[in-house]
Order: sequence, then structure tokens, then C-alpha cells
Amino acid sequence: MTTQTQPAAARPTRVPDTAGATGTAARTEARRRKKPVPWGRIIAWTVMGILLLITVFPFYWILRTALSSNGALYANATSLLPADFTFNGFARVFGAQSVQDAIADGGSGAKLDFWKYLGNSVIVSTGITVCQVFFSSMAAYAFSRLKWRGRDFVFGFFLLSLMVPVIFTLLPNFLLIKELGLIDTLFGIMLPSLFMTPFAIFFLRQFFLNVPLEIEEAALVDGASKIRVFFRVIIPMSAAPIATVAILTYMTSWNDYFWPLMVSYTDDSRVLTTALGAFKSQSPQGGPDWSGLMAATLVAALPMIILFGAFAKRIVNNIGFNGIK
Repeated sequence: MTTQTQPAAARPTRVPDTAGATGTAARTEARRRKKPVPWGRIIAWTVMGILLLITVFPFYWILRTALSSNGALYANATSLLPADFTFNGFARVFGAQSVQDAIADGGSGAKLDFWKYLGNSVIVSTGITVCQVFFSSMAAYAFSRLKWRGRDFVFGFFLLSLMVPVIFTLLPNFLLIKELGLIDTLFGIMLPSLFMTPFAIFFLRQFFLNVPLEIEEAALVDGASKIRVFFRVIIPMSAAPIATVAILTYMTSWNDYFWPLMVSYTDDSRVLTTALGAFKSQSPQGGPDWSGLMAATLVAALPMIILFGAFAKRIVNNIGFNGIK
């Protein structure tokens, strides 16, 4: 039996895949090509950087002035770095500098009870925040859940007070505080803002409207009253927006200046914002103590900067969530 072999010329030969190789080379070449320059993104980031620089620069200038000496400030007014670097401005703020040294550094030498002013600011801001958030939450719950005649009309009329400038209410509030005998007291500073604000009520009402009604109805079926539902169900579920309102209220009351200036006249009721004005006015040498004033301003603003930096994301998220809803 003979075995026939196929001729070599008749054997099949493998043809190289030139098409696939060409496609791979083309893709590699396309990747190597330079991507188009995203001019829109570059311009957007440049504008944001400029705006950020404009916003942050005043805070840097406050720090630069606080770390300079008063004598060197006038000689190096345009210098971006602290002129004659020193911590004497902060020493005068905290009362750690003698009268002679303070006068020699360009300060007034007058005693400023910084810690008392700080304590007054903490008392006023905390009292306003606790009471305002508490009463505003109850009012927001009444406008969102309780059904009574004319509810929507009263709520709309109440929101109209947002259009009234605050300066229009200063004189009536001052006359009221004067008649109550609360001038130059911490309670007199707190009283006009102690109860509720339209913004806080509107903000919390928007969130309460989104709480599922079935949860509240289940609690009522179990025998809970409206008050118990509010404190045991609504408040725990609304911790985030309530915390946001509390932070905004605290910052607003801490930074308030004109109303405490009208009511307080002595150190017993003077808060930090009005104390800064007194710090500037005490200049027996003819010029303000800019170094000490900027140091006091930085120390007074630092708690609010830290507070906002820690909770800024939560504040923005909650305001955005309520706005969408």
C-alpha cells in the first residue's frame, strides 16, 4: 500500500493579517496625536482662580498687617510681606503686653477685656441660635403639617417680611428695648432675634413637606400626640437641615454689628464686633493701632471661618436639596 504525499506547492500557506496590523497601527498613531487644547476649561479655571484670589487676598492682608509693627507699616505700605515681623498686635489683643510696651508699639495702652467680649459674643450667639431654631422649627411644622383655615395666606403674608429691610425695624426695636429697660444688657441684644425668622421657617418647612406622611400617621395610630410626633419623629429625621439653619443663624448673630452698637454701651454687654470699633477709636497718638486692630479682627473672625470651613459642604448640600425639592 502506497501513501501519496501532497506536493509542497499545493499545501495551504498562512497569509499575514495586514488589515489588523494596519488598524492597530492607526489607533496607536491616533493616540499619539496631540489632543486639542480645552480652551474653555482653561479660561474657566483662570477666571475662578482670579475670583478666588480677589476673595482670599483681603484675609491675607489682614494677617500681614496683624504680623507687622505700626511703625513699619507706614514705611512699607505696599510690601506684600509683614513689615518688621512681630506678634505684638496679638499680645495687645489678649492683654499680654504692658501699657508702656503697647504705647511704644503704636497701641493705645488702654485695657481691652478681650475674653469678656468673646464670652458675650458666645452667650448672645448661642442664645439666639437655640431659641430661634427651636421656635422656627415649631412654626415650620405648623405651616407644613397642621391644617387650619388661612394657613397658606398667613404663611405667604409672613414671608413678605423678607422684603422689609432690617434697617426699618431698628428704631422700633430700640424703642421697645428701651421701654422694657433692657438697654446695655445681653438679653436686650438677643430679644429682637430670639424667636423666629422667615428664612428659617421657609427653609425648614420645605424639608418637613418632604417627610413621608405615612410615618407620621403610623405614629398617630400608635397613640402619639402631635407634639410627641414633632419631637420624636420629625426632629430626628430633620437633623441635617436643622443643623444647617443653626450654623447660619450662629454666624449671622456672631457677625451682627449695628444692632449691638445701638444697644450696648459698656463692657458688660459689649460683643466682639462692637469691641473692634472701640479698639479702633482708642488712638491717643493720633493714628489707629492698625496692627492690633487687624489682629483683633482676625481672632474675632477665626471661629466663624473654622465653623464654615467644617460645615460648608453640608450647608451647600442641604440648601441645594431643599431648593430642588
